[in-house]
This record gives sequence, C-alpha cells and structure tokens, in this order.
Amino acid sequence: MIRCPRLLPFVLLCTVFASRAQTLAEPGEQPQLRALAAAPSEAELHATIARLVGFGTRHTLSDTRSDKRGIGAARRWVKARFEQIARDCGGCIEVVTPAQTVTGKRVPQPTEVMDVVAIKRGSTDPQRVIAMTGHLDSRVTDIMNSTSDAPGANDDASGVAALIEAARLLSKQDNQATLVFAALSGEEQGLYGGKVLADYAVAQGWNVEADLNNDIVGNSRGQNGVRDNTVVRVFSEGTKSNETPAQASYRRYHGGEVDSPSRNVARMMSQLAGQYLPDFHVHMIYRTDRYSRGGDQVPFLEAGFPAVRVTEGHEDYTRQHQDLRVGHTDQDRGVHYGDTIDGIDFRYLARVTALNTITMAALSRAPAPPTGVDIAGSLATDTTVTWHKVPAAAGYRVHWRETTAPQWQFARAVGDVDHAVIKDVVIDDWYFGVSSVSADGYESPVVFPGYVGSFERSPPAATH
Repeated sequence: MIRCPRLLPFVLLCTVFASRAQTLAEPGEQPQLRALAAAPSEAELHATIARLVGFGTRHTLSDTRSDKRGIGAARRWVKARFEQIARDCGGCIEVVTPAQTVTGKRVPQPTEVMDVVAIKRGSTDPQRVIAMTGHLDSRVTDIMNSTSDAPGANDDASGVAALIEAARLLSKQDNQATLVFAALSGEEQGLYGGKVLADYAVAQGWNVEADLNNDIVGNSRGQNGVRDNTVVRVFSEGTKSNETPAQASYRRYHGGEVDSPSRNVARMMSQLAGQYLPDFHVHMIYRTDRYSRGGDQVPFLEAGFPAVRVTEGHEDYTRQHQDLRVGHTDQDRGVHYGDTIDGIDFRYLARVTALNTITMAALSRAPAPPTGVDIAGSLATDTTVTWHKVPAAAGYRVHWRETTAPQWQFARAVGDVDHAVIKDVVIDDWYFGVSSVSADGYESPVVFPGYVGSFERSPPAATH
C-alpha cells in the first residue's frame, strides 16, 4: 500500500507513483489455484486404476478386440471416460485417437499404436498447448510377453489416472491456452506413443509450451523401506536436445547449460508447489530422465517442444517390469513382486495430481512466454534486457540470479514495455530472464535469453 502525506505537493507526486505502481502487472495469490490444489479425489484415482488393472494386461502387443482384456479394451474405456467428462461439461472437450503403424526391435510385426487424447480448446490462444501425458501400456519381466497378467498399477496407470482426474477438474475451468490430456500407448516398446502425439502436435500446428509427462507417480515407499509422501521428482533437460553445433558453441561460451525452457517449466512447478502445496516438495533433477532410462517426454524434446518427466520421489523396483510372484531365495524370500494396486499411496497420488493440475491451470491462464529475449551490457555496469511483447500480457518481469543458483533469486516488474535497464547489475556475474504477466496476475515461465531458453518450437536440425 502507498501512503501519501497530506501536504498538496507530495499528494500530487504520490499520485503519480501510485498510478505507476498500479500499471505494473505482478503475480499474485490465485484463489482458484489454491482450490484446485485441494480438489483431486482419491476415490476417483482409485476407481480409474482399479478399472485399468482389471484389463489383465495392457501390453502394446496384447489383444485389441476383446472388451474385457488387453490394450484395445483399455483404450476404449479411457476414450469413453473422456467422452463422459466432455458430456458433463457441455461438450467442452474433443476426443481424438491419433495412431501410427510401427515396427521395431520390440514390435516385430506391424502394429497400430494408438493414443487417446482429450483436447480442451483455449478461449483466446488455442494454438498454444499445455499437455499432460501418461502411458497406458504395461509389461512384465519379459518385454515381449503380451499375454501374462501385467497390472501396471503404478507404471503407468497412476499417470493415466492423474491426467484423467486433471481433465475432470479442469473441464469446467477457464483456460486461454489449449489443454491436452493424453493416454499414450507403446511406451514400453520404444516410446512410440510419445512420438505419435508429438507428430500429431506438429501436424496440427500446435505450439506446445510444455508437456508434463507423468510416469510412475503413485508410490511413496522406496525399495529400501523408507516412506516419504512429501516429495516428487521433476526431470528436465538442461540444453535443448536438437541444438545445432553452432548453437552449442555459443551456449558453451555465454552460458545457459541449465536454462532450457523445460528446465524453467520445472522451476515454475517447484515454485507453484511451494506456494500452493506447502506439504509437498518438487525435487528438481538436472537430467532428461532417470539414468539410462527414458519416457514419453523424449519424443517431445526431439520434436523441439519443452517437456518434463514427473516421477515419484522413491521408486520400488520390485514392483516395476516384474512377473507376479513371491520371492523364495535367501535374498528375496517373501518379497511380493509385481505392479499391483496395493502398492499405490492414493493420498500421495492426489498430491502429484494437484501439482499437475495447478501447473496446467497456471500455464494456460498466463500469457505466452516472451519471445526474442536478449541481453546486452558488455563493458558496462548496467544490464539491458530486451524482448518482444506477446498478446494478453499486461506487463513483464525481469529475473536474475547468480550463475550457480538453482532458482531465480531476484525479480523486478517493469511494466508493459519491451526492454529494461537493470542498474548496477553487471551482465558478467548473473543469469537473466523475462516472464510475461496477465492483468489478473498469472505469470508465464521465465525465458532465458537466446535460442537456448526460447519457448518457440525449434524443429530438429537437418541431417545429411
């Protein structure tokens, strides 16, 4: 609050400052996000996982004709669930099933890989897309075994349950950008479902601002017996997967190794958790995925779209990619192997779902991230930051941090302008970025200068 003295000259001067302060759009507390943070239903999540587990196996190569067992039955059930959500919101959601026929090392015969995708169009910026993904298929120890029971309760019915619940909650909410909720197939056989959706996004001309890929998000007990339901890991690449040698050379010299758009989406998720989920913490991991492992966010990155992987904080590998059995050797006697529903912590899964839901809501209501961000200030004591304005932005914030700091440390609202001079902050010693802010206080992710931080799609470099 600005308090003005009673003396007239000061009143006039103070009025000027008050007017200026009111024009500086800054992020603020959002009651709708706080309500969404408490909204996910454990009962809904349980019902979805129980239904998916009930199909016996959802292996990509399993039966597609039965209505009771196999990947085909599971896909049709998810499609019907999305269609019910669409009816409940008066037709606000369109359901599509993009597919490709693939062959590969783990798909020896031509097989149709089909995704089930719910699309809620944005009211003012429909080509800008916020996606949430999880994979529908499951497996046991032998990756080619398509007939044995493979419940896949956590890997990845948990992710599919989270995105269906997010779709239900957000179906009656406002969103300026388009929201996409996608149950993917073919992940275990080679990340095929992610590629199907990434190719579909390119064909549709979508500007994917973020893909939140949820894979193994329902367990809070690690294999070592430690239970922790307060942390979730968010993996993000540091530099873009498809940067050219010239771009890599510039980045190595000027910095930006930890500032891809995916990384700044992860930072935003961490900040949202801190503000709206005080009992829940995002553990940012500076890797594209777990060591020597992969997920459906990778095809998005390869297509030039920002993407992160959301995964539980502590994994139990006895419940992943395992035949259903009980151990009988001296080393594992009594250990129950297999990805069954009793391994799900539904309170924990509800918190992960809440994180995704508020992130999608916040991103879809904020303006697009600024474009053309650049900095200058060599041989100067001040730093000049420039950018191109974006639609729906009421103002912008300039951010900076020490080059070794994991999060943005300082920010300044600079108004509805396209440049700012940060006095007495030397360009050599800090990293900089810019975010856009709506009139009602929703803020975009921070954009690091240059190609390395741009949210604009960067098509894969041509190969010869």
